[in-house]
Amino acid sequence: MDPVRNPYAPGAGQRPPELAGRDRELQQFEVVLERVARGRPERSMIITGLRGVGKTVLLNAFRSMAIQRLWGTGKIEARPDQSIRRPVASALHMAVRELAPRHRAPDRIERFLGVLKAFAQAGEEPSGRARARAHRWQPGIDVPAVRGRADSGDLEIDLTELFVDAASVATDVGVGIALFVDEMQDVPGDDVSALCAACHELSQIGGPLIVVGAGLPHLPAVLSASKSYSERLFRYSRIDRLDRESADIALLAPAEREDVTFTPDALDALYLAADGYPYFVQAYAKVAWDVAPDSPITAEDVRVAAPEAESELAVGFFGSRYERATPAERDYMRAMAMLGDEGDSPVATSAVAEELGRKPSSLSPARDGLIKKGLIYSAERGLVAFTVPHFGQFLRAQPA
Repeated sequence: MDPVRNPYAPGAGQRPPELAGRDRELQQFEVVLERVARGRPERSMIITGLRGVGKTVLLNAFRSMAIQRLWGTGKIEARPDQSIRRPVASALHMAVRELAPRHRAPDRIERFLGVLKAFAQAGEEPSGRARARAHRWQPGIDVPAVRGRADSGDLEIDLTELFVDAASVATDVGVGIALFVDEMQDVPGDDVSALCAACHELSQIGGPLIVVGAGLPHLPAVLSASKSYSERLFRYSRIDRLDRESADIALLAPAEREDVTFTPDALDALYLAADGYPYFVQAYAKVAWDVAPDSPITAEDVRVAAPEAESELAVGFFGSRYERATPAERDYMRAMAMLGDEGDSPVATSAVAEELGRKPSSLSPARDGLIKKGLIYSAERGLVAFTVPHFGQFLRAQPA
């Protein structure tokens, strides 16, 4: 088989050749776009799921849908301990630049950019020094900052005012603005509260600006902890592994465009190996294609490919994450793996402490460090689980 023609694409956020099994979410977002376009009230949208299920891919697909409707769009990737003020400013700058050529009043655009510049400069420097040094950072907006709007230094007030002004610009053009936030669970607590407050204000005034977030399964709990009304503020959608039919489509559709197919036994073997997780589907299929002598790809080809695919996953998907953990954090994860079942279901923190022969309170730094690094999440109070599917199986296979 020609490796150059190999259609499969296992990569971080890389769109697969066939976006299978996500029709429901795409239709939901289509409804959101249509309702906002018609001036109907609509909630912003949150996608959650484990790593490797395609959250970033879906977020990018949503953005493409918004762009096709001539919306202004911007995207940020949240990072722990980093304020969203400047990333949001950059994203909205991009969104409004997309709308500016169609706006009939250049002075309205210029004023908004002045407000945006003031908003961006109102926060503290990353070093923690006060606002006195903030003017040294330039957001690349070639207009004077407008003082007295979205520049109080209080992110909740400023973000609300900025979103209202951005929505007003979009209303002038007759479209909307969509802000996409990846890794949303990493937004600092105070910033999450500010983001929810701004979205709440928009929902009350019917402004055509929506926030579309993607994050780990505990993201709804993070939002709820910041604002009690967040449960009613967002439309939540959890995505998981693909069912058998969708996994087969993800494999067959791109192959058949290259005049290649799989035997039924090969599809059985691939689904068993990948367990329906989209990233794994792409990873196993890519290697199976490369080792197969010709079409159709057989179960024997999959058997030959499996060790290489598993080796690549062990290094790139699992190993790279494991290496980021400290020795104490690795011990914590190994204990979780030993207590978990084949599905890596949540385990009790008290059971992890008992497995390690330690007091639960002494393990808090390791647990909190793993949560901050995005390796585990708190499914509910007293329970933790891996953010990466099959991570427990990977750890159980490692030498002690």
